[in-house]
Amino acid sequence: MHPLVPRDGNGLVLALDVGGTDIKVALQDGSGTLHGLRRLSTPRDAQRPGDVVVEEVARLLADYQEQAGSVPVRSIGLVVPGLVDEVSGVGILSTNLGWRNYPFSRNVEEATGLPVAFGHDVGLAGEAEMRLGAGRGLRDAVVMVIGTGIAGALFCDGRRVHGGGFAGEIGHAPVAGGIPCACGASGCLETVASAGAIARRYTELTGVPVSGAREVLAAAAAGNTDAARIWNEAVEALAAVVASITAVLGSEAVIFGGGLSQAGSALLDPVARLVDSRLSFHRRPRLLSSVLGQDAGLTGAALRARDLLAATA
Repeated sequence: MHPLVPRDGNGLVLALDVGGTDIKVALQDGSGTLHGLRRLSTPRDAQRPGDVVVEEVARLLADYQEQAGSVPVRSIGLVVPGLVDEVSGVGILSTNLGWRNYPFSRNVEEATGLPVAFGHDVGLAGEAEMRLGAGRGLRDAVVMVIGTGIAGALFCDGRRVHGGGFAGEIGHAPVAGGIPCACGASGCLETVASAGAIARRYTELTGVPVSGAREVLAAAAAGNTDAARIWNEAVEALAAVVASITAVLGSEAVIFGGGLSQAGSALLDPVARLVDSRLSFHRRPRLLSSVLGQDAGLTGAALRARDLLAATA
């Protein structure tokens, strides 16, 4: 199968985006092109949740290096969900995947012999969107990823806000009408406005199972009053949080990513109207859709790995 990519004097980086369901992985060459993109089930082990991810990274590195032939993989970019300390390379907490205070950077480096650039999945997706996508040219923006949950990356004066790993937990901002959340709080945004919550709340209200939020939106557009209620409550909750973020940060734009962003104007237009009605003297943020889409986290991991090479050159 090799060479997987053309010869590249800058070498290759291996990028991995670890999610609650699957891992996306690819090689990136010096031009920024991704090669050999794959999606694999995220390995799970309740007793060794971090170790099995490290073992999978090492296995995938060996596989991709074999396919790349003589073109060397020179660094690894790894992003994971949950609370993350990017400076120390530690996954502080993932309630979904089970690790706590796990030293990813150190263990991956020991397992592979390569330098590792480690980060938060949505944080680095946001960095990629700001550098290559809808955020190019902006200095004050929020990248909000709406999927099974909701998380964000906040940028002020051209810099991402880290908050010790706690910044960007937009999905756990309190909203009216929110219900008990898996995080232990009650009234979190993602219990009302995430794609998963929209589908779940519609099924609970009507007894009709749906595969996702897209079906609820389609039913609302067709005149289904129950679907319209669930969709409108999600829009109102999102608008309330966007208005609050804007009032605090003065953001120029909010960039929506994740599966729900594919709703396009059906989401952005009503959110924009409600945000406008909640603000007075504030700067009105532009509401934009992600350009990088589902590969934003993978691209962010690759960019960080490439930056690591440049810093050590």
